Amino acid sequence: MSFLHCAPLTEGLLEAVLVVDPASECIVAVNAAAVRLAGSEREAMVGSRIRDWLPEPQDVIYWDEWRAGIVQTLESQTSLRRADGTLLRVQRRLSPLQPEGDPPQVLVAMQELHAAEQHLETLLAELRAALESTSDGILVCDLDGHIRAFNRPFATLWELPEALLTQPDDAAVWGHLAACVPDAAGFQARLSELQRSPLREAHDLIPLRNGRLLERVSRPQLARGRPIGRVYVFRDITERAATEAKLRLAAQMFESSLDAIIVTDAARRIVAYNPAAQRLAGLGPGDAQGDPVDALLQSARHPDWAAERDAALAQQGYWEGELWLRRDSGPGVPLWTSWVLLRDDGGRVLNTVVFAKDLSEKIEAQRRIEQLAYTDPLTGLPNRLMLDERVGHAIRLAQRSGDGFALLFLDLDRFKSINDSLGHLFGDQVLVEVAARLQRCLRHTDTLARLGGDEFVIHLHAADQGAAEKAAQRMIAAVTQPVTIDEMPFTLSCSIGIAMYPQDGTSLDALIRCADTAMYQVKERGKGHYRFYQPQMSTELLARVQIDHALREGLRRGEFELHYQPRVTVRTGQIDGCEALIRWHRPGAGLVMPGTFIPIAEETGLIAALGAWVLDTAVAQAAAWAAEGRPLQVAVNVSALQFQQPHFVQDVAQALQRHGLPPRLLELELTESILIRDAEEALAKLRSLAALGVTLSLDDFGTGFSSLAYLKRFPLHRLKIDRTFIAAMPEDEADAAIVAAIVQMGHALAMEVVAEGVERAEQLHRLRSLGCDHCQGFWFARPMPAAALRTHLDGVPGAGTAG
Repeated sequence: MSFLHCAPLTEGLLEAVLVVDPASECIVAVNAAAVRLAGSEREAMVGSRIRDWLPEPQDVIYWDEWRAGIVQTLESQTSLRRADGTLLRVQRRLSPLQPEGDPPQVLVAMQELHAAEQHLETLLAELRAALESTSDGILVCDLDGHIRAFNRPFATLWELPEALLTQPDDAAVWGHLAACVPDAAGFQARLSELQRSPLREAHDLIPLRNGRLLERVSRPQLARGRPIGRVYVFRDITERAATEAKLRLAAQMFESSLDAIIVTDAARRIVAYNPAAQRLAGLGPGDAQGDPVDALLQSARHPDWAAERDAALAQQGYWEGELWLRRDSGPGVPLWTSWVLLRDDGGRVLNTVVFAKDLSEKIEAQRRIEQLAYTDPLTGLPNRLMLDERVGHAIRLAQRSGDGFALLFLDLDRFKSINDSLGHLFGDQVLVEVAARLQRCLRHTDTLARLGGDEFVIHLHAADQGAAEKAAQRMIAAVTQPVTIDEMPFTLSCSIGIAMYPQDGTSLDALIRCADTAMYQVKERGKGHYRFYQPQMSTELLARVQIDHALREGLRRGEFELHYQPRVTVRTGQIDGCEALIRWHRPGAGLVMPGTFIPIAEETGLIAALGAWVLDTAVAQAAAWAAEGRPLQVAVNVSALQFQQPHFVQDVAQALQRHGLPPRLLELELTESILIRDAEEALAKLRSLAALGVTLSLDDFGTGFSSLAYLKRFPLHRLKIDRTFIAAMPEDEADAAIVAAIVQMGHALAMEVVAEGVERAEQLHRLRSLGCDHCQGFWFARPMPAAALRTHLDGVPGAGTAG
């Protein structure tokens, strides 16, 4: 049954009764006592909101909780706002109703309090409002620790469960507090300590498990001068502690920062500066305080920098730029500055802060990087990059003016020997000295650059062929002057190639290529001179490059063949051996003789691979002849590069073993340059080869500068007289005397002597009279393929019996 059906019953009650719809919080019915108590009219009250009549927080909370699904009974003292706006203290009770078939309703019953009670209630309400309005959490306990009261901020700070807010349970509250702190035992011990000292005041910091930090102030509660309990005031200082920590950190950073920091007031007068700024500016503590900060700073590039800074600070709040710091003593310091404007909450300018980084090391490093990028680190000369820029500029000028210039490519002669024998440090000193000499030969408008190693390129500004020739002569003369380094005197020489702009090239690369080609021609023709570039030089160089490629392809495709020239014993006329000579069947060119391609193979290093092929092929052929019953010693020429290979002796031994050739049937012909390049290493290899049992001969004897002291140490078996002495021997007594001396010397050293290039009978007769042991040449037979030699041996009595 709804309240409307019971209205006649409530009309006679002295207690004021209101019925409220909890969903809309509107009054749906009132009795006469309620109308009198509120000083209003029934029509004004029905339909109005209950919050308008009962405005205290506890009533508001009740309706909010109802809307949240919490249905409960509430009885307490509160204030009723009457129709005239005055507040009347009442005792009221809110009880939920559930009429059959109708929505739930709330019955509000009220009675007016007496004046004394109302005054007391007002005081309590004011006290309660004060407690609830503070942001600090307050907990009030008696002397035994029983909780008498706490406010909502306390419950919020400690995250008290909702049940503990409506159902007092001291043990549960204290247990909850202990569970919220990391050190529960210490928390409880501190509370016990405070309870034992009822008059003691205390201040503590309590960290919570959730990361918050609480400040607790504990004071005794007194009545008539005696303690009756204790009041605990809790304040969340998490943010304050963090702020204080940040301030301490900021202060520490300010003091320890490696960058200079200057703080000014709004008028740009210095307020403070850190030790880094003090050291950078050469100031003492407090020396510059109150001075205009602009007096310390300047900008050579932007005289109006201060106006630009002020505009940027006003518009954006910050400014950045490069400035110079003035100092009373010593040079200024380049700075990268960041300027920040600080305002208060109202937008008023308080301070500016200048952060300054010393750029001295960075600028010096940048200068060094640029120097390294454009100069040679050893000599300090321009490098290829700077040369490219300068020559590019010269080309642009020449295109406008029609003038030309010269480019010279200079290379030191035999510089590798200095590095190999005396070391790279000594070689570096030589390069520094040469660079200084060359620089003195040039004008300020010319450019001397080092490309690397011992290669220098010279750009002669606005120079014709005559000026280029004179410059080349000056530089050659300067380089060839005696030089002493580390108390060692020696003499250098250089080769120079010259290219002219624009006839020889219109770019740096083209000019360098042409000058390098001309220099290469000088190297081939004896070194120590200069040459101008000529177009046919490139043709010759291209031909050499093509031959080198064809040689490598020919070796891969098997285009090479060995021809054999017989060697004859002078005394008996019998063939006792032969010399293996390489031939090249080049497609489209026919048979190519060694004089055409051997120098190129030596220059490119291919001679080592060719020599290895010759050795293996000759050993295989000699083994085949021996297997046929006609053992014939085969002589193989060994190049300097092949002999220098660390595994050369092993290669010879493996070839003999692979083909089963007795070592006595292999002769290795060596040149004097091989033996004198590194005498000790050559001696060790020759002894190893002699131990294998192969025959060793010295080829082209008489054309070099061999020391007899070296010759007697080397385990050589034969000397081969160069064909230049044999050619004119019958007519030229001087050549005949040289040949006679070589024969006598060879016999004195227990060596056999072989004469090369015998082409006439009178040459043979003279050699026989001089006691020469062996001869070879066209008089006996030309070099021939292996099959032809086999036929030749069949027609010569006693041939092929080398023992």
